[in-house]
Amino acid sequence: MAALCNATIVNFTNVANDAQVPRTTIYEYFEILKDTLIIRELPAFRKGGRRKPVCSSKYYFFDTGIARQMQGRGILSEGTSEFGGAFETFLMHELTAFSDYKRAVQLSFWRSTSGFEVDFIIDDHTAVEVKAKSVITADDLRSLKAIAQEHHFKRLVCVCLEKRPRKTDNIEIVPYLDFLEELWS
Repeated sequence: MAALCNATIVNFTNVANDAQVPRTTIYEYFEILKDTLIIRELPAFRKGGRRKPVCSSKYYFFDTGIARQMQGRGILSEGTSEFGGAFETFLMHELTAFSDYKRAVQLSFWRSTSGFEVDFIIDDHTAVEVKAKSVITADDLRSLKAIAQEHHFKRLVCVCLEKRPRKTDNIEIVPYLDFLEELWS
């Protein structure tokens, strides 16, 4: 059940109902997985204005291949939602490795109760949306625009599979390799 929750907001009550065990059991199992470094918790960004943020955390397995094997799924195909989750997990690992090795930064994510979600908030200054797409449209940037109305960020970044960086309004659209190079330099 935990593998199926990779890169998602975990509702412990729903998982407990599916597994037919008490909610506290599921919560304790997730705590064990965190303590043994099998999963990493990404807390919710709670600062905001008009839109009420979701307060539940997201969880990421230490390895997308292990999570996929435990889910009983085969090879990833680009363009699927599973590929998007794996791509987001990959970038989560890069951001947490950067935080662990270079300097401590606070990582979180933001999701409003109305459904807007930004994958990563770095400290209080950068909002990062991850899209496993080679062509980013205005619709893909809606969540970044929504969070910009809630909180002032120095940078709004969409990390994607496009070939060249570009900017639309105040949002930077950055190929993931360029993003990683900038992150680690």
